[in-house]
Amino acid sequence: MQPRVYVNALSGLLRECYARPHHRCSSLVRTYATVPDHQLNAQIVEEVAILGGGITGLASAFYISEAFKDVPVTLYEAHSRLGGWLRSTSVDVGNGKVVFEQGPRTLRPSVPNGLVTLDLLDRLGLQEDVLMTSKESVAARNRFIYYPDHLVRMPGPGSSMLGVLSSMLSEPVFQGLLYGALTEVFRPRPENLDDESVGAFISRKLGSAVADNMVSAVLHGIYAGDIYQLSAKSILGKAYKTEEQYASVMLGNVMEATRDDSLVPLLDLHMMRYLKPFMVASNGKPVPGTEILAKVRASSVYTFKRGIGQLAESLESALRKSPNVTILMDTPVESLEMVAHGNTSKVQIKPNKAKRSDAEPSTRRYSHVVSTISGKTLSSITKPLNCLSPLAVTPSVTVMVVNLYYSNPELLPIHGFGYLLPRSLPFDQNPERALGVVFDSDATIGQDEIPGTKLTVMFGGHWWNGWDKYPDEEEGACMAKAILARHLNIIEEPQAVRVALQKECIPQYTVGHAARMRDASSRLLDNFHGRLRVAGNSYSGVGLNDCVRAAKELTMRLEVDSKATGLEDLVAGGETWTRREKGTREWGYR
Repeated sequence: MQPRVYVNALSGLLRECYARPHHRCSSLVRTYATVPDHQLNAQIVEEVAILGGGITGLASAFYISEAFKDVPVTLYEAHSRLGGWLRSTSVDVGNGKVVFEQGPRTLRPSVPNGLVTLDLLDRLGLQEDVLMTSKESVAARNRFIYYPDHLVRMPGPGSSMLGVLSSMLSEPVFQGLLYGALTEVFRPRPENLDDESVGAFISRKLGSAVADNMVSAVLHGIYAGDIYQLSAKSILGKAYKTEEQYASVMLGNVMEATRDDSLVPLLDLHMMRYLKPFMVASNGKPVPGTEILAKVRASSVYTFKRGIGQLAESLESALRKSPNVTILMDTPVESLEMVAHGNTSKVQIKPNKAKRSDAEPSTRRYSHVVSTISGKTLSSITKPLNCLSPLAVTPSVTVMVVNLYYSNPELLPIHGFGYLLPRSLPFDQNPERALGVVFDSDATIGQDEIPGTKLTVMFGGHWWNGWDKYPDEEEGACMAKAILARHLNIIEEPQAVRVALQKECIPQYTVGHAARMRDASSRLLDNFHGRLRVAGNSYSGVGLNDCVRAAKELTMRLEVDSKATGLEDLVAGGETWTRREKGTREWGYR
């Protein structure tokens, strides 16, 4: 039975890498449920500015404009397009068109973050444009790590116990795994250790080989980051919490498995209760118009017919139709500060002079400002200087994305979602410093007008830290073709190639991230008194679902809580959890 306990524990640990960081506190719980609205010290919302037109900014503008229909909402975007890192391109390859994704490509219908996004899709009328990838599909069942010179299927759906055990005993990528799992209970956390790197945590619990061969590959696919820099407390929140409670992750998982109830983050519970009207009617059946929920129950991931960028396009379309929303393109903000305004204070914004017409005022004042730009950029424009300096510490990595299309639909030697490359891979197998390869023609079926093989190769991330010059498009295409030839024996020339360099696109939650965000929250309150709030991938989750949920939570707090900053989830320095009976279908979704 020990291998089964281990596999379940490992699967849970890897799932932690995909989950929203579990920094929870009671502030949002107070807003959601426990204190009547009239008892909260709410500020009057008169006009709102939103900085940044990426997915968080668009979702924030949408939610706020609907919650405050008589309040003017102004969105400032520094560039000529909205959507941020959501970039879907339709490319004509001769006999038809294919969709290339240069940013996020799929969404997970996770609980509850994924359901917040599904609620948004329902409100935007995108149900008919959703493309689901079934849990029974080859993409859902087959996910690989390349090590040391071949693809190795990871344990997951459809794996037999005998097959998993055989792989663990024979494949070098699993070196030290069984021994580490069986002896992990004897390696408790050192006293007074508040945070450590993911690499240090996994090495301490399971061994350095597991960290280098497996976990580094998983985090290459999510953060493009270095496991010896990323924070275990911020990224592996539940595992870190379990070790704190039981002194052992494995023992904690076994103990939890014997209980009739399970630990649930309290904020997740309240978010699910908020979503209940969207999910299930009083008779227990899906609410009319929300049939999308029935689809996602059988799905591992989903996307849209025109790509993930269709979500940003739909939000932009809805905002442009809204009478209380103004969108200012090519309008970066030069500075913002608190100023006196009659008997109260407001946040004064100064748009960049070079982007402002002579007829426009040099400054504008708002009762509330929501910043969805990077923490580093926000820190550089706020006054007084350095008042939000903890936000400047969060670094970001640069990723090059290369999309390739081949007319031959039988090109892949093996099928699945794709594969990731660990930090321990021999240099001669990855001199280009690739992070992973996605088999798009398997992972997102139904987007393209013609059959073929569609692949995406990703490079860089932490491997390129400190670089001041990056490969150009021609070099990027050559690097991608070299990786595919070496690993998959694909030597055909592609019919179409697109190369995109995404500079500083993924924030890195390095060791001490939670403590820095608590400091930043305090500084936001001291300097802006709840009138400047933050949301986005610099703070509490880099995924698209995380960003949409952050926008929703911020809007809910804006209505009732004058002391909110957007960083409430991280303020307490620990998680607030509750227990829920296992197997309950309280929300019609499990």
